[in-house]
Amino acid sequence: MEYSGEGRGFDSPIEVGKTYDVKIEEVGREGDGIARVEGFVVFVPNTKKEDSVKIRVNKVSRRVGFADVVVE
Repeated sequence: MEYSGEGRGFDSPIEVGKTYDVKIEEVGREGDGIARVEGFVVFVPNTKKEDSVKIRVNKVSRRVGFADVVVE
């Protein structure tokens, strides 16, 4: 199930299916890269700190989002 945030009582600066250019700021406990879009945390697997990547969001929850790197 994908959450868009719409009609769920919370606002998110990101949307499922959209792409964003981000910089990986740190790495989480599980090894995923962590980026922020307007302060909103997005987990991006297969990235490392300081990577600049284009991501596509595949899930948004109340507090965080999840995305994959877009290969061009």
